[in-house]
Amino acid sequence: MHLLSTQDMAHADRLTIENGVAGTKLMWNAAEAVADTVRKVAAPDRPIRILCGPGNNGGDGYALGAILASEWRDVTIFAIGEPAPGSDASWALSKWNCPVGDLSDYRPAHSDLIVDALFGAGLSRPLDGLAAAVVERVNSSGACVVAIDVPSGIGGDDGRIHGAAVRADHTVTFFRGKPGHWLYPGRAHRGELHLKDIGIDDSVLNGIGSRFRLNGPLLWNREWPKPKEETHKYERGAVAVLSGNRLSTGASRLSARAAARMGAGAVTIIAPKEAASIHAAHLTAIMVHQAEEADEVIERLSDGRERAVVAGPGYGVGAPLCDMVLGLLALDRRTCGHRMTVLDADVLTSFRDEPDVLFAAIRNSDHRVVLTPHDGEFARLFPDLGSNDRPKTVRVADAADRSGAVVLLKGADTVIAEPKGRIAINPNGTPLLATAGSGDVLAGMIAGLCAQSMPVFEACCAAAWCHAEAGSSFGPGLIADDLPEQLPDVLCRLHQREGDKE
Repeated sequence: MHLLSTQDMAHADRLTIENGVAGTKLMWNAAEAVADTVRKVAAPDRPIRILCGPGNNGGDGYALGAILASEWRDVTIFAIGEPAPGSDASWALSKWNCPVGDLSDYRPAHSDLIVDALFGAGLSRPLDGLAAAVVERVNSSGACVVAIDVPSGIGGDDGRIHGAAVRADHTVTFFRGKPGHWLYPGRAHRGELHLKDIGIDDSVLNGIGSRFRLNGPLLWNREWPKPKEETHKYERGAVAVLSGNRLSTGASRLSARAAARMGAGAVTIIAPKEAASIHAAHLTAIMVHQAEEADEVIERLSDGRERAVVAGPGYGVGAPLCDMVLGLLALDRRTCGHRMTVLDADVLTSFRDEPDVLFAAIRNSDHRVVLTPHDGEFARLFPDLGSNDRPKTVRVADAADRSGAVVLLKGADTVIAEPKGRIAINPNGTPLLATAGSGDVLAGMIAGLCAQSMPVFEACCAAAWCHAEAGSSFGPGLIADDLPEQLPDVLCRLHQREGDKE
């Protein structure tokens, strides 16, 4: 599903108005949509207090008040500022035929149903003064809060708190969600999200060109690998995982098992002699190939068997790994058959002092590359992008553009970006995945899908979603070893879904 930035949503409104739908009609429809949610969460005799700002968010609040008052509800409106004369919000105020209290006089009660119509996604500066004080009163009241569009103080594009922010139990938004609904801390402030139709036709998306997507099966189901009846294991897709020394074999095994569980037809761990013996003692369905030096590994990978390679998990930080990766990226895809590489963990740290060397190798390579950092690795590889002074989506998109790779920044709100292309936010993250080895499993899952010729961006999105589903399905007590074994249940449930189309 598309997500729309605040600018994109304003564009959608303009296109709809240009197509003959009045702005006041959209505002009234939005108020009706909020009223529908209010009716479901508030008993008929519950006091409803609507807090209005001076812009269109406040206009939605005034229209909502008129609708609910016509139903003999106990409605009071408190406002800060007045709508501009001639605006849609001014029109909505004219429909409210009752007094408007000053926001400074409002003292919330626990029995109230509070509707936050203060600022929404159009907030242009941090909340302070009276607005910030009222937000704190609302948050400490214990009352049920319904926010219109986004909770006031939350950035619609970045999900960050700007000064102070309402904590809502429900948020009603329109046409499409916004990045700020799904990025933390906004995701924690919005409560239950209600997406409502207010009369904007889906065709306006064609004129907007939004890069943002909400990750889920709708985004990638059509690209999911579907093996043919006559497919053999190497046609189905083979993966190679590079292993470190004998004391660091667990990470590569996690990646290898995950790749196999995602459907790769053949998975091989390439390891030095002592590590290979350990792998052989632990593995059955995963093959093991012994290779001591970097040139042996590169020669093995040039034979054309594997479509995907995982490098980094448990390998060991340092120059030997850098040389290995640069040699890997220099392989000619036309002769080796190798199509994509997942670079994770120790690779990302190994290039911390020379990230441009890695990025140049990626851009000059004819392979597709995925980088899968967590926040610390991201900051080491992209030091000027590591701070939180810009939206997470923008930082990851900049990293993808700079590196030439698809970048997957892991976290509670994982973001995936392709160079000059789409940006997806993963909605189903779970703290259960905050366990050692979880990222190694994710790297293998991505490789397993790419080996089956799933497009790289879609493979990253699908792996991130399935990874989180596996963690949630297992529940408390999860360790990384459990994740590959949980995947069959996740994939079975996924394939039972019918009719999913983007």
